Amino acid sequence: MMTSASPRHDVFQAIADPTRRELLKLLGDQEMPVTVISGHFPMTRTAVSKHLRILADAGLVKERKVGRETRYRLEPEPLLELKRWLSYYERYWENKMGALKRLVETGDNDEEQAGSPLELIEPETNK
Repeated sequence: MMTSASPRHDVFQAIADPTRRELLKLLGDQEMPVTVISGHFPMTRTAVSKHLRILADAGLVKERKVGRETRYRLEPEPLLELKRWLSYYERYWENKMGALKRLVETGDNDEEQAGSPLELIEPETNK
């Protein structure tokens, strides 16, 4: 069990792996023991446990002992850091989605006037 206040892994490192993102989704609704969790993945229980350890080190899952088994549950609070970081970029997505919606609704296929569809979804870099 970790005793320091700061996590050893940051949230961004922890969610970088698709298996760990799936683990978070799985634990979103209920607490589960590692034996049940590992049944959802095509890997060994040891491998699942390693992923859970990284998530726990980042503060994204909490574990508790119930008899001989360890149960895990999602701890969503650290995801707020991710949400704050992503919120900065929402303005780019919203602008581009609005432009794409206007293009689709008007049926305007003149790329010179409306810009290419790729330009509509890629973030502008010269602002």
